[in-house]
Amino acid sequence: MNEVSENQGRARINDAMRADMNNAVLCWLATVDADGVPNVTPKEIFAAHGDDTILIADIASANSVRNATGHPKVCVSFVDVFRQKGFKVVGTARLIAPDDADFERMSAPLRVLTGGSFPIKHVIAVSVDKVSRIWAPSYALFPERSEADLMEAAYRTYKVRPEAENP
Repeated sequence: MNEVSENQGRARINDAMRADMNNAVLCWLATVDADGVPNVTPKEIFAAHGDDTILIADIASANSVRNATGHPKVCVSFVDVFRQKGFKVVGTARLIAPDDADFERMSAPLRVLTGGSFPIKHVIAVSVDKVSRIWAPSYALFPERSEADLMEAAYRTYKVRPEAENP
């Protein structure tokens, strides 16, 4: 099944990606500094924007912002920890500062996610260039196990249970 669609050589955000983004607690932003040293940090506030951009809130991301300013090629990954599936996105970061004309519009979905609890210093807008599906090795090692079986194992590992659905 082709889970990622291509449009004129650029990958697009589709329903499978949106679902995994919505179920991920964190995304991980990888940047590189002027000396080529990688930096990977978790980001709590992120959202899809249209079908070709991921918005990430700069709440406490001084290194990521500095690195992306000098080297805008970045990688973002996110995983639904219970389904153990997600995506890796390679793209180009653009920093949107509060004095930028686009800041209010681009930060709006992120501000909703913060509930007003976090200040957003910048928006890191990542234009999606390439997308790869990522999943736990269990899917390949144990093909006889269903996704529900793998999720049940994850619940046991993390010592959690899903909330009962409302009737």
